Amino acid sequence: MEKEIINRVAQSKLITFNLEDYYPKGERKVLDIKDWLYEGFILREKEFRAHVEEHDWSNYQDAYVALQCSSDAIVPGWAFMLIASKLQPYAKKVIQGSLENLETALYQTVLDQLDVTEFTDKPVIIKGCSNKPVPENAYLMAVTKIQEVAKSVMYGEACSSVPLFKRKK
Repeated sequence: MEKEIINRVAQSKLITFNLEDYYPKGERKVLDIKDWLYEGFILREKEFRAHVEEHDWSNYQDAYVALQCSSDAIVPGWAFMLIASKLQPYAKKVIQGSLENLETALYQTVLDQLDVTEFTDKPVIIKGCSNKPVPENAYLMAVTKIQEVAKSVMYGEACSSVPLFKRKK
């Protein structure tokens, strides 16, 4: 007689938290200002402002934008502020930095607004694999937010998880 296989994971009270489910929808764009600088290194205000005025900002409609300068130029803060002011009517969010910095900023907003009451006194596993570009910092933000209320927090998959936090009794 064969023994019935019981799925103990499905029967457990374990809640899976998948950061990929909270991935903000929308196009991501990088605007590199290197080509707007003289020889890629020197910001000449008059020429820079001309580039800003000639640029088609509507290309960033409903996009998330990362502003950066890929050269080693020293760019004054007002330059990025000027660009952000032009992007404001079009872009959903504008940051100065890389795409990963942008993803981190997006997840910061999402996780700051996350209602974690459903995790109260429950074991939670933060899913580790994702097909979307979830930044490493999002995992750090998630564990610190969830552990405020959860009974325990793990990382990975239910079949092979790593314990991270367990509330003391």
